[in-house]
Amino acid sequence: MDQVTTTLPSRSVVSSHPTTLELIEPYVLSILRILVGLLFCEHGTAKLFGFPPHGPIQHFPDLEFFAGSIECFGGALLALGLFSRVVAFLMSGEMAIGYFMMHAPKSFFPLLNAGEAAVLFCLIFLFLAVAGPGPLCLDAVLWRRRA
Repeated sequence: MDQVTTTLPSRSVVSSHPTTLELIEPYVLSILRILVGLLFCEHGTAKLFGFPPHGPIQHFPDLEFFAGSIECFGGALLALGLFSRVVAFLMSGEMAIGYFMMHAPKSFFPLLNAGEAAVLFCLIFLFLAVAGPGPLCLDAVLWRRRA
């Protein structure tokens, strides 16, 4: 009996044409960076300037003052896309420290210790530090002119 060999067409056909999702992916990354930066900046302005009103305004020697400064100015820099990777890495560290200092002692579970936002901010900032700011950023404008 003869052995018949058949070849099936390959499923993984590599196309040289990018899909729509591949084309918009970098811009969605920029939108994520801008929105997360603005949300984080809002936390800082609430701590430093009382706007929007959310608890007492923090003053210089308090730890919350330093956290509010990182949140306000780091969030603004991230939203603008200036020094994005470094700023995102620093803010990721701030959120990790904040989570373990303020939330984790209350409970192991973020749902119970009100630390969900801190965990999400931490991981999103870490992602942005690795992935970069996307094409819509001041870093791209500044470095393009210097090159």
